[in-house]
Amino acid sequence: MSQEKIEKNVALLIVFTLLAVIWGGLVEIVPLFFQTSTTTAVEGLKPYDAVQLAGREVYIREGCYNCHSQMIRPFRAETERYGHYSVAGEFVYDHPFQWGSKRTGPDLQRVGNRYSDEWHRAHLRNPRSVVQDSNMPSYFWLEKTLASDTVGHDIVEKISALRAIGVPYEESDITGARDALKDKTEADVLIAYLQGLGQSSPTLSNFQ
Repeated sequence: MSQEKIEKNVALLIVFTLLAVIWGGLVEIVPLFFQTSTTTAVEGLKPYDAVQLAGREVYIREGCYNCHSQMIRPFRAETERYGHYSVAGEFVYDHPFQWGSKRTGPDLQRVGNRYSDEWHRAHLRNPRSVVQDSNMPSYFWLEKTLASDTVGHDIVEKISALRAIGVPYEESDITGARDALKDKTEADVLIAYLQGLGQSSPTLSNFQ
């Protein structure tokens, strides 16, 4: 069958295009499921605790991923600013991952413990109080809302669901989840999430 005949026949062109896409997808994607570097957690990685998991829900709900990425690419300009490039094994407990695709604000993959809790609290309340030229909006209401009433109301179910798909939570993580969120505001849990980013990973020297 000639290329000209395929290109002039819409039905054939669609069929062969789909076959090409399917074959390309199989060749590129399927092997990743059998590579331990993409399916096995890096040494030292821990799943989010109940407080961090609730904070992650705030992060997602507020659309933080629209302006902040969590993936450091292997370029000198990025590694000098943000730290060692990201590796797949760091994200095996993220469902879904928060890589993001835009950086109106800085990458947050290794932001954990770079700033104090109070710095983050001030930044959420009024970003320009700590970063003069920031165009980030204020999230002052997070300090006034209990996480247990919003993102944490189904925290037990969330942890149970994650455990069912392979995240290594213990029974104590599930039974103690609600108590862990007691009296925590949405600001508290979001800060806990941010402070944990990059901190459960092994030392960067292990990647080299």
